[in-house]
Amino acid sequence: MKYVVTGGAGFIGSNLVDELIKQKHEVHVIDNFSSGRKENCNPGAIYHNWDISDNNQYKNFIKIMQYTDTVFHCAALARVQPSINDPIKYEINNTIGTMNMLKSASDSNVRRFVYSASSSAYGPTENLPSYEHDPSNPISPYASQKYYGEICCKMFFEVYSLETISLRYFNIYGERQNLGGAYATVIGVFIKQCLDDLPMTINGDGNQRRDFTYVGDVVRANILAAKSKKVGKGEVINIGTGNNISINKVAKLIGNNITYRQPLNEPLANLADTTKAKKLLDWEPLVQLEDWIVNYKTKIGLN
Repeated sequence: MKYVVTGGAGFIGSNLVDELIKQKHEVHVIDNFSSGRKENCNPGAIYHNWDISDNNQYKNFIKIMQYTDTVFHCAALARVQPSINDPIKYEINNTIGTMNMLKSASDSNVRRFVYSASSSAYGPTENLPSYEHDPSNPISPYASQKYYGEICCKMFFEVYSLETISLRYFNIYGERQNLGGAYATVIGVFIKQCLDDLPMTINGDGNQRRDFTYVGDVVRANILAAKSKKVGKGEVINIGTGNNISINKVAKLIGNNITYRQPLNEPLANLADTTKAKKLLDWEPLVQLEDWIVNYKTKIGLN
C-alpha cells in the first residue's frame, strides 16, 4: 500500500513512518524540516523537502499523492505559546497548509485523510472527561487552527467525498520528543533540564493535570483510523488514556530538583473520554507514563 505522511521527519510523523515501513508499505514524506530532523528520517521512505503551505508546490503534491491509499497529515507548527507570539506564521502553516493537503488529496483521488488534531480545541473546562461532542473553546491561535482543521476535514467529506477522520491527541510523549526549544513539551523539558543538571521549572503550582499519551499508541491509532470501516465521514475521536496526572508528579518521577515560576494562561486539567476510540477504531492505550519514564531514564542514563 502507498501512504503519504506530512511532517514525517517530526516527532509523531517519524514514528508513524517507521511503523509503516516496518509493515512493508511504500511511504512518501512531505516535510520542510522547520522542526523535523534529518536524524529522524527512515532510509526506507521517500522524502520531499516541501512546505505544505507553498501553493507553488501544488502540482508536486498532486504528483506524489497519485495512487495513495491514505494521507496522514501530521505536519504543523506546534505548541501554544509560540503561536501566541507569532499567530500569522502559524495561520499560514497550519490553516493554509491543511487546506492544501486536503485539496491535493481530493484531486488525487486519495481514499482517506487522517488528520492530527489537538485536545487544545476543548480549551478550559471543568467538565471532565472531555467528550467529542462537548463545546470547543480554543484559547490560542494554535488551538483555533487545529480546530478549524477538523471543520475543513468534515467539509471535504461532505463536499468532495474525501474520507476524513480527525484524531484529537492528548499530550503526546515518547521517543524523539523535543527536549528543548519552543516546540518541547513539558516531559521533554524536564528530561533536558535533568540531563543538564538544572532544576525542573514548573509554571504555577504544579497541580495542573494532563492526560499523557504515548507516541506508539498514537501511531497505532493512526493506522487503525486508516483501516477502520466504521469511520471516514469527518469523525472527531479523542486519543488519550482516560487518566491524568499532575505536573508535580511527572516532575518527581523524573527527578528531585524542582523550582516554580509564574503560571501561564492554560487549562487546569484535561482528560479524554476514549469510548469512541474503542468503539470505532478498536483502540485503547497500551503504555503507561510511569512505566515509560522508568525505562527511558535507564536507557539514557538518568538516575
